Amino acid sequence: MRIMAVDYGDARTGVAVSDLLCSIVGFTTVIHSRNQDKTLEELARLAKEREVTQFVVGLPKNMDGTEGARAQLCREFAQRLEETTGLPVALWDERRTTVEAHNILSQHNYHGKKRKDTVDAVAASLILEGYLAFRGR
Repeated sequence: MRIMAVDYGDARTGVAVSDLLCSIVGFTTVIHSRNQDKTLEELARLAKEREVTQFVVGLPKNMDGTEGARAQLCREFAQRLEETTGLPVALWDERRTTVEAHNILSQHNYHGKKRKDTVDAVAASLILEGYLAFRGR
């Protein structure tokens, strides 16, 4: 069993896939596309290739726990992902994952284009790590 975390974005979507034991992040990548259909197709391809059995999509809540327009967009995307792949999709509160991803990359001297190309995969890894820790409890 493998779980794929998705940090959905307008231009870039971060992806992280667990190892077979669902204990750590084993693979990351970024899908560069502004086209939701192409992003869904690529996620379906990666899921099949990596033998994924479940998705977890980051849900961007406001700091007070409420949901805005971006959260609704992610809910709709998650529903389309489930319809496209036939795999279950969980939503996971992703508050501060992008901020944490930027901090991690800064600490490792990733700046400019290098950071921009990596931050979404790191954010997806943080979503996956949080979800895996929750499942392990």
